[in-house]
Amino acid sequence: MLTTLDIIILALYFALSIGIGIFYSRRAGRNTEEFFLSGRNLPWWIAGTAMVATTFAADTPLAITEMVAARGIAGNWLWWNMLAGSVLTVFFFAKLWRRADILTDVEFIEIRYSGKPAAFLRGFRALYLGVFMNCIIMGWVNVALAEILAHIFGIREYVFITVILCMCFVGIYSAISGSWGIVITDFVQFVIAMGGCIVLAVVVLNVPAVGGISGLMNKLPGGTFSFFPRITSGADAAASGILTLSFGAFAAHIAVQWWASWYPGAEPGGGGYVAQRMMSAKDERHSVLATLWFTIAHYALRPWPWIIVALASLVLYPGLPSAVPEGADSIGYATTRTGFVFAMRDFLPSGLLGLLVAAFLAAYMSTIATHLNWGTSYIINDFYRRFIARDSGERHYVVASRVVTLVLVMISSLLVYVIQSISGAWLFIIECGAGLGLVLIVRWYWWRINAWSEIVAMVVPFGAYIASRFYLKLQFPESLFFIVAVTTAAWVTATCITPPVEHEVLRKFYDRVRPGGPGWKNFRKPEEPAGESLIALGIDWLLGIVMIYCALFSIGKIIFQFYLPGFLLLGSALTLFVIINLRLKRRG
Repeated sequence: MLTTLDIIILALYFALSIGIGIFYSRRAGRNTEEFFLSGRNLPWWIAGTAMVATTFAADTPLAITEMVAARGIAGNWLWWNMLAGSVLTVFFFAKLWRRADILTDVEFIEIRYSGKPAAFLRGFRALYLGVFMNCIIMGWVNVALAEILAHIFGIREYVFITVILCMCFVGIYSAISGSWGIVITDFVQFVIAMGGCIVLAVVVLNVPAVGGISGLMNKLPGGTFSFFPRITSGADAAASGILTLSFGAFAAHIAVQWWASWYPGAEPGGGGYVAQRMMSAKDERHSVLATLWFTIAHYALRPWPWIIVALASLVLYPGLPSAVPEGADSIGYATTRTGFVFAMRDFLPSGLLGLLVAAFLAAYMSTIATHLNWGTSYIINDFYRRFIARDSGERHYVVASRVVTLVLVMISSLLVYVIQSISGAWLFIIECGAGLGLVLIVRWYWWRINAWSEIVAMVVPFGAYIASRFYLKLQFPESLFFIVAVTTAAWVTATCITPPVEHEVLRKFYDRVRPGGPGWKNFRKPEEPAGESLIALGIDWLLGIVMIYCALFSIGKIIFQFYLPGFLLLGSALTLFVIINLRLKRRG
């Protein structure tokens, strides 16, 4: 249980958060650009860290623990495969998002497309993403916090009320402070959350039952420490202790998922709160650096403290079941994922436990605050301002933004009572967004894409998902091949049979964004430069992928005392970083 010292630490954390919100409240109230984009004046290190903090949700360490318990370290390839898409955003899209000079990524629709289809698509995506998807995400994170608090405090009766109070607290300071307060708080919260997890990893490694890294490696099967999945023909794909994939499943993850599927925080071509942070950066250079820092920290730095604690929890709590039995209440039921929470509860001394609880609250609050601000930006800028109150003043829109923020708090808070019934929500999102990703990428580089392309690519995956799951009996991830093929054929057909976007709209878009490549040559004046070479950007992309994987595996190798390969990989990562930096400077 928490001691007086732990409670004091928690109180200081809450006081710091609300203090930051009050400090930035006046600046956020100036206009919607300040409220949603921090006046487009964020340095790269704040913008990038805010992205990392948002993806560090309360449930993330628990999810990693569950993956490691089921399939060893290699289980992380279920999300490490998305790295290629994130690096694509760094080099191909970060500058373009900043150059577009828009308030939200949904606003992009009406500077790129034209007519009633574009207006419909903008309004629909604003409500679909800003309300429906956003509240489900926040509801899921709320349930994760409820699970953590139930195990830390040993209570179940009032845990949802506690979570709703936390949600209200976040909503109030988000409504007061706007983007400025959120990103600064995110920076502080990330330092607390990451520092707390590192402390926990060190503490559990030194528990006598674990015996340090050497003891950990002696007590667990060797396959648990493999960094790579085992690829088979499919006959023994159910092997335990290490992620084992059929060749088809491996190909779907590595060669299809990262570019084909829409997923919150890893949208192909950027988007969501990642685009919001890119558009908040001081300039194009800061936008690129922010996204690069986010990608390095997200994939290479954050996972290792979680992985260490997850491995230690397998030694400390070997009898935990892998899942909640059907019909049981997940809140308060111990599974492999809650081994992380048990390690906090059982082995941290007074003061450090308060710090770790504050770290989880920091992770929770940074995610919720960003989602509230991001979702509100869609509802206000792309629905309310666009279709309902077109000519009201900036003060009016700021007040409306604060009201909508609190409304989203209420909706997502109510979802904590029903979200437990949604099984496989994230899997469903990936499959029902399969095929949309390619449109979100190509629309920047080929003038012929229109609003109908995107509408069809949003709708068709739902039908293809039903066909693959219930008629063809395909399972994820092999189902991606069918869904992506059907969706791609549908949106390409729709593009060809529907009228192109008006020439003047396309011309204005090109003048504003100046994308490179041959897809816009008909809109480029003879004296105009061709823009950045797609080949050069592709080389940067490949170098970036190799650099971050080298950094990721170098840290792991050094942690597990394989020093020679670890430092060789680290040297390779640093060399590639220097090469990429020189290439970026040369092109300006």
